[in-house]
Amino acid sequence: MSHSAPLIHTPDGTIAAITKALGSNLVSIEEANGEVAVHIHRDTLVECMIKLRDECAYQQLMEMAGVDWPDRDPRFEVVYCLLSLTKNHRIRVHLATNEDHPVPSVTGIWPVAGWLEREVFDMYGVLFSGNSDLRRILTDYGFSGHPQRKDFPLSGYVELRYSEEEKRVKYEPVQLAQDFRNFDFLSPWEGADYVLPGDEKTGEVPAAPTGADKSASKEAVKRTARKPKATGDKA
Repeated sequence: MSHSAPLIHTPDGTIAAITKALGSNLVSIEEANGEVAVHIHRDTLVECMIKLRDECAYQQLMEMAGVDWPDRDPRFEVVYCLLSLTKNHRIRVHLATNEDHPVPSVTGIWPVAGWLEREVFDMYGVLFSGNSDLRRILTDYGFSGHPQRKDFPLSGYVELRYSEEEKRVKYEPVQLAQDFRNFDFLSPWEGADYVLPGDEKTGEVPAAPTGADKSASKEAVKRTARKPKATGDKA
């Protein structure tokens, strides 16, 4: 039985045509898994995109994406996904850069790139020269850092809360309560040797652990058992 997904086929002569059109601006080109990846120099982006649109018939910019390689220099990669309506074929255009070297904007070729470049800037911190409205698009005003970088902490750098005293939203450094630093990975479905939240109401106490587990069990009970006055439940 054949696969339900459509067969991806690169039109004959595609790689040769792209190689000829880009000339010395081409770093490398390869085809893998039915997809063509074109690597170019950063400073020749606009020239290459015009040739891909006019000479190779890739008329539409469908998407842009960023990639972070923290151990590589240059660190970032910007990927452009182009579509040919006449060939019914897609290619990817790759270039390398870092946060100190802006990438030329392609908004003069495809106006939709304005939104896409803002997203890459917001998530990775990549700058685009020639974009007249380069500002954050997904994160909030005053956001610190770029969330898609590999070294960005999962908790973020700052957190926000509403201050009743000042009657406004405030940004403050992230402070994790100690309760969130104690992680217990035992599954209650496999049977825990300590009191789970809510079980203290039944009056049934699990069998006392032995040996070195005794002190750990007491500490777990202390962390997990809730007092009635703290939850609002009646004793």
